[in-house]
Amino acid sequence: MDVLSDILDLLQLRGSLYFRTAFSEPWSVAVPSLGRAARFHLAVQGRCLVRVGAEHCVRLNPGDLIVIPNGHAHVLSDGAGTAPAELEDVLKQSGFDGEGVLVYGGESRADGDTKLICGHFTFAEGVDHPLLRALPAYLLVTAEMRAQAPWLDDLLRLIARQMFNAAPGMTASVIRLSEALFIEVIRSCADQDPGLRNLLTALDDPRIGRALGLMHRGLEKDWTLEGLAREVGLSRSRFAEQFQALMHCAPMTYLSDLRLDKARALLAATAEPVQTIAQRVGYRSPAAFSRAFASRYGHSPKAVRQAIG
Repeated sequence: MDVLSDILDLLQLRGSLYFRTAFSEPWSVAVPSLGRAARFHLAVQGRCLVRVGAEHCVRLNPGDLIVIPNGHAHVLSDGAGTAPAELEDVLKQSGFDGEGVLVYGGESRADGDTKLICGHFTFAEGVDHPLLRALPAYLLVTAEMRAQAPWLDDLLRLIARQMFNAAPGMTASVIRLSEALFIEVIRSCADQDPGLRNLLTALDDPRIGRALGLMHRGLEKDWTLEGLAREVGLSRSRFAEQFQALMHCAPMTYLSDLRLDKARALLAATAEPVQTIAQRVGYRSPAAFSRAFASRYGHSPKAVRQAIG
């Protein structure tokens, strides 16, 4: 089993494109926070300064991409010190209706405008996987990095080409490409943050990676810490220590959360009875499953079904 793919399925990663820009100096836009989302900005032409909180300031050059996880608010600007306008006000002032190009700023000059492709990824409500917690304030892909990662470079070129193509199906095509992009960015930017690097190392580790695979494909099994350690050839204490160091949580905590996240996904996507889903994810007692589910998400399994009609 591809554990990373299974994790992303549980997170219900979805891409959504929302605009491309032609910003002319002077300009500065404050992008508000957005829960359960990761925003991205790809610089196609010109330069852009990105401020994330008070600590991070990144300059995008043509070909650079920044991904801002966890819905953090940020400011995009020309770097000249212009006071930022709220994105909602910019949209109203420009008359942007979601179609075409968001034009904003001073007098437009085709060769001097900053052209960005902007979008975001969303994740399922309530899911709190270590992958999401490991994502740093931002991930940056530079033109130099793209030269070392042909697949990532191809994706970004395709997205840019499609965005400037008005052919039918363009939006759907870019959204699908952007979902693949998120995966490639995580892989390419792993060295930018120790937590993310450790988590991806765990997936490839011959022992911890094997333990993760056993959990993901065998949720119905009655796993114990001793049993998992034995399967991967480690002592109980050594296994727990290595797992904690790479995944930043205990093995049985990971398994418990994984079972409930999988159950939530099954409740939303299938018509299977709650008791059947409880058994599929390793619960022998429907009552115990319901208690654990309500403790994690704040509502019962049946409430998920009622919410989706």
